[in-house]
Amino acid sequence: MEPDKPASPPATRRIAIDPVTRVEGHGKITLLLDENNHIVEARLHIVEFRGFEKFIQGRPYWEVPFFVQRLCGICPVSHQLAAAKAVDQIAGVRQLTPTATKLRRLLHFGQILQSHALHFFHLSSPDFLFGFGSDPAQRNIVGVLEQYPEIALKGVKLRKFGQQIIEAITGKRIHGTGTVPGGMNKPLTIPQRDALLADIDNILQWSQEALALNEKIHTAHPEHRDFGTLHSNYLSMTGSSGELEFYHGGLRARYADSHPIFDQFDYCDYQQILQEEVRPWSYMKFPYLTALGIEQGWYRVGPLARINNCDHILTPFAEVARQRFKAFGQGGLVHDTLAYHWARMIELLHCTESIQALLHDADITGTELIAEKGGHQPQGIGVIEAPRGTLFHHYQVNEEGLITQANLIVSTTSNNQAMNESVRSVANQYLDGQEITEALLNHLEVAVRAYDPCLSCATHALGKMPLQVTLQDKDGKVIHQLTKGITGEIHRQ
Repeated sequence: MEPDKPASPPATRRIAIDPVTRVEGHGKITLLLDENNHIVEARLHIVEFRGFEKFIQGRPYWEVPFFVQRLCGICPVSHQLAAAKAVDQIAGVRQLTPTATKLRRLLHFGQILQSHALHFFHLSSPDFLFGFGSDPAQRNIVGVLEQYPEIALKGVKLRKFGQQIIEAITGKRIHGTGTVPGGMNKPLTIPQRDALLADIDNILQWSQEALALNEKIHTAHPEHRDFGTLHSNYLSMTGSSGELEFYHGGLRARYADSHPIFDQFDYCDYQQILQEEVRPWSYMKFPYLTALGIEQGWYRVGPLARINNCDHILTPFAEVARQRFKAFGQGGLVHDTLAYHWARMIELLHCTESIQALLHDADITGTELIAEKGGHQPQGIGVIEAPRGTLFHHYQVNEEGLITQANLIVSTTSNNQAMNESVRSVANQYLDGQEITEALLNHLEVAVRAYDPCLSCATHALGKMPLQVTLQDKDGKVIHQLTKGITGEIHRQ
């Protein structure tokens, strides 16, 4: 009698989407399907290597905020401010002056405002205004400008206003200066403040309209509730009374059922609660909550996490909007992945209200900008809420003030596992058994775009970056291939 033969490996097919479009940077999606077209594996690969943690070693610590902001052309302020907070600690600064603190907060609100406006109006609105499977020749910012010129123009002006705030404080809209150890390097002048105040009423109105549009889109489409939706843990920073906070606070994490994991945890001790896993198929790490382990400890960050996690918002219009968001979740957490866009616009409105209040604050044009420094410390840890989520900058220095070690946990890294899970969910729901089409490919990309991933600084070509998807049998033979050219045309082979 012959011994039992080992079972043959199941037949699988591989689909690759390379690159993902209308996101900031370059990544690809691969799907592995079994012989019944069920998703065996879904992965979002980050294929770029930046290396900032290594090549800033040996540089003076006071230069770091201006090196690391080159990580990104969309959110350089976020990296500058996180690094600046770490540098303050290294310089022995315990408390900034009121003017320096408020200038940094104003700068941060301007950054989040312009980034949120860019993401919705330029990158994501085409999907919602025209449909996920609409004509790709129209499904881009130019199509929005042609069909919805008023919406597109307001989006452009919202972003422009945020950039004007950044320019007024740092001297440039992208990669300016501004922060120094213990404070800021120049005041905001009264004419600069008055110029910003001249537009603030319009910006407030347009922010409210952007929020209303996103709320309407999500609540009017029940199918959006299940699109890539995950019941996940959430991590964010909150203020001391549980309020929405972007610049400074304690770390709060919740389970999917809203029960607390920890609250007001000192971010300087983040290594006690977070670990990072490395996987061979991506340059991006996979962070997780140490206490829950690799399998159960992954979490989401960003607007959805922040609005779910906070107890209230200090600005009135945004707080009313948060309460409606909470009611939509029937008092619990809102897990809808596409609700990231709704939460993002609540934050945009909060930023506008906060900017208005700061511009009316007498301290904002003060001239006492630098606090007294103490003795140099061997390390500094700066954490802020960047547009995409909680951002960690950790630096160690030697006696000469040179960087010896750096660790950065960027927001998109924290969402890495969640994006992979959402891709898997959408693939199971929409791709199984279907012929490969550009419309179905875009469904996968819509799931990734909801997180507003910043894979690196990138140029967006109207959402028409080249794309190739290949379907192979188990022996590697190509049985179907679809290519999208740089101008958006589709070719089948």
